[in-house]
Amino acid sequence: MMDGVCKSPQRLLFILVLCVGLVQSYPNGLVNEVCDSMMPKHGADAQTSSPPYTVTADKTTFKEGDQITVSLKSQMGYQWEGFMLQARPVGSSSPIGTFSVTGNNVQLLSCSGIAGRAVSHTSNAKTTSVQVTWTAPTSGQLGNIEFSVTFVKSSATFWVGVKSSAIVYNGTVTTTTVTPTVASIPGCGSTKVCFSEPNNCNPTTSTGCYFMAVQTSSDQSEMRIEMFGQADGYVAIGFSDDNIMGNDDVYICGKDNNGNLQVQHAFNSGKSSPAILSLGNVTNILTALTNGNINCSFTSRNTISTASRAASTYEYHLMIAAGSSNQGNIQFHTNKYVSSTKANLLNPSVVIISEEDFPPMVKAHGCLMLISWMATGSIGMIIARYLKGVAKGQGCFGKDFWFVAHVSLMTLSIIATAIAFIIVFVSAGDWAGGAHPVLGCLVMILSLIQPIVAAFRCEPQHERRFVFNWAHSCNAFAIKCLAVAAIFTGLALFEEHDSDGWMLKVMGGYLAWEALMYVLQDLNLRAKKKDSQFCSYEPMRTETILLFLFIIGNLAFLIALLVGIGSA
Repeated sequence: MMDGVCKSPQRLLFILVLCVGLVQSYPNGLVNEVCDSMMPKHGADAQTSSPPYTVTADKTTFKEGDQITVSLKSQMGYQWEGFMLQARPVGSSSPIGTFSVTGNNVQLLSCSGIAGRAVSHTSNAKTTSVQVTWTAPTSGQLGNIEFSVTFVKSSATFWVGVKSSAIVYNGTVTTTTVTPTVASIPGCGSTKVCFSEPNNCNPTTSTGCYFMAVQTSSDQSEMRIEMFGQADGYVAIGFSDDNIMGNDDVYICGKDNNGNLQVQHAFNSGKSSPAILSLGNVTNILTALTNGNINCSFTSRNTISTASRAASTYEYHLMIAAGSSNQGNIQFHTNKYVSSTKANLLNPSVVIISEEDFPPMVKAHGCLMLISWMATGSIGMIIARYLKGVAKGQGCFGKDFWFVAHVSLMTLSIIATAIAFIIVFVSAGDWAGGAHPVLGCLVMILSLIQPIVAAFRCEPQHERRFVFNWAHSCNAFAIKCLAVAAIFTGLALFEEHDSDGWMLKVMGGYLAWEALMYVLQDLNLRAKKKDSQFCSYEPMRTETILLFLFIIGNLAFLIALLVGIGSA
């Protein structure tokens, strides 16, 4: 085989020339076909190390029609044999503006049919510096830009996307406060992707409507984003790869130090406050603040980033959050809504709905807590307080009936509370914020303390037994109060968008009913101490009758609330 090659020097020369041509690719610098990627077709991968070259501009800000001198330089004498330079909006891959050049070693290139969009070399002669002039557009939607360069040291060694510092646009950005018609329902499902809570609510007519819309341009170079919601400080929308907050691209419409609305770009890494980023290429900002409703819309040419890097997909879970702010800094959200599926920003026809407001696990949590503190816990407490004299000397394991019933019922309450506590955290996956989870945690902690203290109580005849009795009673009272408060705040979450609020009214009725039963039991107890009868019915003691009434009433209120939670 080698003998054949050696005997054909012309063939060998042809192969060598062909290989050299393939490796060098475009020594004349006419690389228009890679305007988007700026990636040389050398059959090799770009370097990931720090480049030995820099790109700088003589200005840090610009406006329409400004000229900026751009310099490419090597460090420590490193030369390059080829390059490609463009100006791009921050976060975008589309070139903007036009260049002008002098000298024979550089030339202008056309990108997307527009002359002067890029600059490249004219030969593979090595060099260490280039200087050109870039002119900003005189009209259109402008924002911050950066200069991006591909440097080719050799056919196998090159760097792609070497960037300058961002050049801040300080021209005419439209930021206007207008009447509350920024967010709009027209176009949803046809020209823009919409997501709202409650589902399909109209931000211009509905009370308590949280709304976002994204309209992607036909060339996919920009998005018109709208957001609307009721909040004390801010409304934020996010794009996420999953339905859990973390690694999300976020836009915030919130109040600044002076109470005026501003739009901010941020990246949400998880449980901490989002990291505020440069606003980037955002223009045509409209804001409105009326009757507690925050309303913003704007055009963004920024690339959506969901994992600290630009993503190539257009499918994301959509998120809306709202809350208060302090001196322009957003606080933990009090409202959060996530789409049940990913939205394709290029396909507005797909209807996007929010996740079920209250998943089965959350409903199970609510039902268990109601059963614990409206049934088993309440009955166990009233038995211990008023029925110690019933069936005295009768019971199980040498213990009176009231004691066995009390311990059994309270044990069931603690077990149900613990299960409810665990499943809601598993379901939520994070700390929801607000008063309800705080109250729930306090109930759980005190509930666990109660049996531990009881296990180490002294004998009934001990001189310090009163200390345990008071501590046990006070802790039980605290648990009861906190549990009732937790139920009220929990029901308020279930009825957040229900103007009637009937479950809260039922809970109020239950509280009045229980207070009445305690008053009657207490009056009966005082009457017995005076050897009189509060009410008499020979076959059954008064406190037992009141207990049965208490149980029947509690169950009626409980069933009503369980039905309400099940249908929420």
